[in-house]
Amino acid sequence: MDYNPFKKPISELSELEPSRGKLLIAEPFMADFNFRRAVVLLTEYNEDGVVGFILNHPMKFKVQDVIKDFPEFDAPLFEGGPVEGQRLFFIHRKGELIEDSIKIEDGLYWSGNLEQLKLLILAKKIEATDVKFFLGYSGWDKLQLDVEMEGNSWLIQDAKPEIIFDRSRDLWKKVVKDAPKEISVMANFPLDPNMN
Repeated sequence: MDYNPFKKPISELSELEPSRGKLLIAEPFMADFNFRRAVVLLTEYNEDGVVGFILNHPMKFKVQDVIKDFPEFDAPLFEGGPVEGQRLFFIHRKGELIEDSIKIEDGLYWSGNLEQLKLLILAKKIEATDVKFFLGYSGWDKLQLDVEMEGNSWLIQDAKPEIIFDRSRDLWKKVVKDAPKEISVMANFPLDPNMN
């Protein structure tokens, strides 16, 4: 290979800074099992802390399997992170229809009135491609994430709607392949750096 991506530390490969609406992309060999090959959408980023949801850790059941009286809906659950793993969260595109939605950026929201969401699903005003459900979330205090960034744990990228609502397990590879050359070569790295 004529290009060695590790001539620079990972922290220098991203030109973007973390902020609400950005993606955190786990470095290819991250040891923390919770975040191995994770793609995390940041929904809050301020001095009080950082909140995000892992977009690519699908679970084996759907939202109606764990939430009582939830309408039949083709929506898998994702493991959003290691914090509050028994609590349901969701991101969606319908902030104008769901009260108490928190705007991430234009056309993208998180949280909101769950009972209202159920009614909108029953009325077929929300499709499965408009919402993504999570058990738990990923959280850091700002200093903790800054330290992880300096430690070369994360790359930062812009979030595209097709990425955010993608359901595939290979989302990390898709996102990394779509990045500039310095980063995209990492898409082919094995999970275990000792493997050739």
